[in-house]
Amino acid sequence: MADFSFTFKQFTVYQSRCAMKVGTDGVLLGAWTPVEGARTALDVGTGTGLIALQLAQRHAELRIEALDIDSDAASQAQENIASSPWGDRIHVACMDFCQFHSTENFDLIVSNPPYFVNALKCPDAARNRARHAEGLNYDTLFQHASRLLVSEGKMSVIVPCEVEDRVMDAAWMQGLYPQRITRVCTKVGKPPRRLLMTFGKKMGFVEEDVLYICGADGAYSEAYKELTRDFYLKF
Repeated sequence: MADFSFTFKQFTVYQSRCAMKVGTDGVLLGAWTPVEGARTALDVGTGTGLIALQLAQRHAELRIEALDIDSDAASQAQENIASSPWGDRIHVACMDFCQFHSTENFDLIVSNPPYFVNALKCPDAARNRARHAEGLNYDTLFQHASRLLVSEGKMSVIVPCEVEDRVMDAAWMQGLYPQRITRVCTKVGKPPRRLLMTFGKKMGFVEEDVLYICGADGAYSEAYKELTRDFYLKF
């Protein structure tokens, strides 16, 4: 069934047991996150394993630890990764990020975090965990990310524009400072809906730009196609 799988150019993601399905946010983050110079990465809240798979496709030497608190999601992510070309470079663990410890710090941490902080919850407990910032809020996300990053490491997230100040404050309190921000608009003329953000442990110049998914005519923009071309079959 179409709802249960999503086929990309180099891998397929099955998602029947995952609360959160493949979506534009995850694909954007996996394609946009800077991987240059990184050797180790941590994917927090991996879900289907999509972002971990994208990072592995983009960087041939990257070793990735992928975490998810939900056992069904973690087991399905493991299956997706095992059937991909990069199963030897991605390890999946079912555990709470707040309880995660590692003998080595990471060059890169990436997360498509829960973001419906005050929204009405749905009856599905697993979907609530995936969508709501109750168990893993921005403060705890940045707190634990800061202790797990190497001194020159980077952390990338995608969040709704309306929580920009909250995310900035949470990162700042943990000694993580913005390095690059891309404001994502669904269409030319529309306000931004999402922020792609990369943080590091050193303050400095912040690179900022805007990504339009579609042009004024409703067709996919060249910038969006270029960013996601290595993944989407339609490009």
